[in-house]
Amino acid sequence: MHECYHSGRYQSAKEFLRLGGILSYQLVGYIARDQITLCHKKRRERGVEEYQRRYPALKKDAVIAAPNTPLSYPIYGAEVMPLHTIVIPGLGFHGERTEKLQVILRASFGTLNMLADISKDVVQGQGGKELTISTSSVKLLNHILEHVTYTSTVFLVNAVDMVSFEMGSYCVKFPVTIRLLPLPILFDPGPDNSIRNLVTVTTKTFLRYHKLRILLKSLRQFYPDVKVIVADDSEHPEKIEEPNVEQYIMPFGKGWFAGRNLAISQVTTKYYLWVDDDFLFTENTKLEKLVNVLENTNLDMVGGSVNGNDFKFKIFYEEGEDGSCLHIRNGYYHPLEGFPNCVVTSGVVNFFLARTEESRRVGFDPKLQRVAHSEFFMDGLGNLQIGSCNDVTIAHQSRDPASDPQLAAVEENYSKFRINTQEQIRFKLSLHYFKNRLKCFTKA
Repeated sequence: MHECYHSGRYQSAKEFLRLGGILSYQLVGYIARDQITLCHKKRRERGVEEYQRRYPALKKDAVIAAPNTPLSYPIYGAEVMPLHTIVIPGLGFHGERTEKLQVILRASFGTLNMLADISKDVVQGQGGKELTISTSSVKLLNHILEHVTYTSTVFLVNAVDMVSFEMGSYCVKFPVTIRLLPLPILFDPGPDNSIRNLVTVTTKTFLRYHKLRILLKSLRQFYPDVKVIVADDSEHPEKIEEPNVEQYIMPFGKGWFAGRNLAISQVTTKYYLWVDDDFLFTENTKLEKLVNVLENTNLDMVGGSVNGNDFKFKIFYEEGEDGSCLHIRNGYYHPLEGFPNCVVTSGVVNFFLARTEESRRVGFDPKLQRVAHSEFFMDGLGNLQIGSCNDVTIAHQSRDPASDPQLAAVEENYSKFRINTQEQIRFKLSLHYFKNRLKCFTKA
């Protein structure tokens, strides 16, 4: 039988369950019937296997220390560059002497050798994955163990080799980390360390040039020389000719996250500030405060508030055998030490300052063309540290219908693209089913 035959088993077409104010989605119910095939499921599992092969350090087995063992070994800090050699630190035997001592060391991603000149009758397997030491002298054994080397033989940039260390009834394992350190990426803030040299304002616009021009005018009242990058996928682009504004034209309707990717790809400063094109800078939009938070913490991103709403949320992830579950809840984890108005959380409002390089590493999925926000923070889970500060605010332009008939027509056209339709919801949930290997998703 062809491997892509239809499984014939589907979840209910019911869109979601609402239990106690919680939306609960079973994602398989959002996959089109002609896509729920054995082949589709196999492709997803092959994707998971490939992901785990690419990031082996993400899956770590628990290492249990044996009680009262006479063996010493490194539990942390034994690191080697790919295809390089280190002396394994801390190996030793601290027990009583017996008639004959035999030690066996085994590795998976590298080979074991020794620097000491010892007879092959005492040490066997040099240069291989298994090294055996046989001697009746504790002093000689410890001399040999002090000179055992580990050589990485596979070019892995971030992996952990669990090396076993056996002697009689004693058997322990210890990690040797194979790591290729990345080059640092630094941004020069200039001699004056000014906001101009630290922050680029980024936004995505679509049709609403009247809103964008109001945003730019308000920004210039407080930050006249900060660069602004505009990603624009309007059908009939209007050129924005203002100092320190770079406008990048995209294919029509290319989408929300594609625009974010484009804008951030052109940032040359350490940080970028994300704003919607209908926001409004005020005297309380103090970028210096947000910069101060990122400069003095390990956070990668810090959000503010829009008209007093800081919309922060937590994300919880539960792994499962046939798929995992993701849960989004309003709130935060704990206050940010040293900053009374700030907290640590998983996601923030659509007004935030972020480290440029860290956001580029996560990226914004261009498949999400319309309403999308929390999806970026889902992709950044485990990679981005995020905070929220409610004392830095930005305003929202009036949402009252435009009195000018031409502008009213523009806004009506815009709203057709802005609506989060059932089709869009279904698409996003089916995307999470395959891309993130999720089987359920809840939101409160």
